[in-house]
Amino acid sequence: MNKLVAYFSASGSTARLANTLASAADAALYEIKPEAPYERKDLNWMDKKARTTLEMQDPGCRPAMADTAAPVSDADVIFLGFPIWWYREPSIIDSFLDAYDFSGKTVVPFFTSGGSQLGEGQGRIEKLAKGARVLPGRRFSARASESELKAWIDALPLV
Repeated sequence: MNKLVAYFSASGSTARLANTLASAADAALYEIKPEAPYERKDLNWMDKKARTTLEMQDPGCRPAMADTAAPVSDADVIFLGFPIWWYREPSIIDSFLDAYDFSGKTVVPFFTSGGSQLGEGQGRIEKLAKGARVLPGRRFSARASESELKAWIDALPLV
């Protein structure tokens, strides 16, 4: 079973988790990068005119990605990682899900957050990952241990 950890990280927390998860899962690692990187001012959720605030208010927003070279076609299982923004996945994740064919694959969301859950994001991911079996998402600390992640992976119904 080929596995891929595809992730987006704005501040480095999700990147740290994704790297540990890739090691625990013996998976390939791919970073989802926006064409225009997010700057600190873009991430100010208290600013109603900040880039991320505007993106998250538009359910159809699909920020351009830097590339579409993720090895999705080679993977049977895709662990999809991101930070929680406004109780769901960032719009760049929607861009990623729209860009690839997930038919017959298993998508496993994982996310970082100070305390928020995935909220409406679970249903959104299920709709966007057309043809995939999407397992329930799970929140982790950016510093989750490899053994904690391995135990989670081992308990997942991946086959």
